[in-house]
Amino acid sequence: MTELKQHTILLVDDVPDNLNILNELLSPFYKTKVATSGERALKIIESATPPDLVLLDIMMPGLDGYQVCQRIKANPDRRQIPVIFVTAMNEVDDERYGFSLGAVDYITKPVSPPLVLARVRTQLALYDQNRELARQVEARTRELYQTRQQIIRRLGRAAEYRDNETGNHILRMSHFCKVLGEAYGMGEKALQILFNASPMHDVGKIGIPDQILLKPGKLDADEWALMQRHPQFGADIIGIHQDELLKAAREIALYHHEKWDGSGYPHGLAGEEIPLMARIAALADVFDALTTERPYKKAWDIDAAVALIQSEFGRHFDPALQPVFTAVLPQLLQIRARFDDQLGAIEEDC
Repeated sequence: MTELKQHTILLVDDVPDNLNILNELLSPFYKTKVATSGERALKIIESATPPDLVLLDIMMPGLDGYQVCQRIKANPDRRQIPVIFVTAMNEVDDERYGFSLGAVDYITKPVSPPLVLARVRTQLALYDQNRELARQVEARTRELYQTRQQIIRRLGRAAEYRDNETGNHILRMSHFCKVLGEAYGMGEKALQILFNASPMHDVGKIGIPDQILLKPGKLDADEWALMQRHPQFGADIIGIHQDELLKAAREIALYHHEKWDGSGYPHGLAGEEIPLMARIAALADVFDALTTERPYKKAWDIDAAVALIQSEFGRHFDPALQPVFTAVLPQLLQIRARFDDQLGAIEEDC
């Protein structure tokens, strides 16, 4: 049998003689750890260096083998570790129950050395195979996720290039939204979705003619009516999906021009009828629009822009975001400087 010292096997039995037999059999080929109780076994399994396989006695004082197995399989970070019961309980019902708890094999006492070695070797090979498959799936999933993020950001940048030569607006928006959301108390997963969905907020501008989008003066009534359709255009472009990221992107695109007092567009939603991510995106979008140059206006002075925004909490913006905006304003200004349009188009990894 080849050297397999890289694998660690945990031997669990309350009878020292049984542990000695298994240890003498397996230690020439594997690293071994021993535990004389279910409680001690779980501490080893839940440590920073868990075993690759567990040989587990059933009849033990305190936590028995069945309970230990249940605890292992209930732990998402450890449930993949294979468990082989080693026991004198050899009734069919005993075996059936052991397998129902997630055990991969069942060895009866007194043990047969060739049988133990063969079963252990087989289960470790399967374990290695499953880990490698999981690694490949994780890598591929991560690759697909990053590709999707790039597509979303590129589509958002395409819309921005219609009225912003650099497209840096979507980078500022992403970071503004994340900083505001974090200060508001959003969780890590929600923050990541907000960060990656917000670049799609103005994708509906693709449907607005250049003579309106790039008009240097004030829009007339008909032109403004068409401009107000860009949130719906964006929602239609993104479509309806079950995917959390695309659902968030659609909501932000559709509702980021709604106002807290109900006077926004396209649906006149008010208060918490407006999704939180859209409320945050609305604040970030207006802050950026005021403080950067657009075809129809010059950039506002920072103090004037901040004063206007502060006056709009409770009308345009969610009043709960006022202390958040005030607290993170220095960070927003740092982001603005980092992605200034005067620096030219900036590329950033998702």
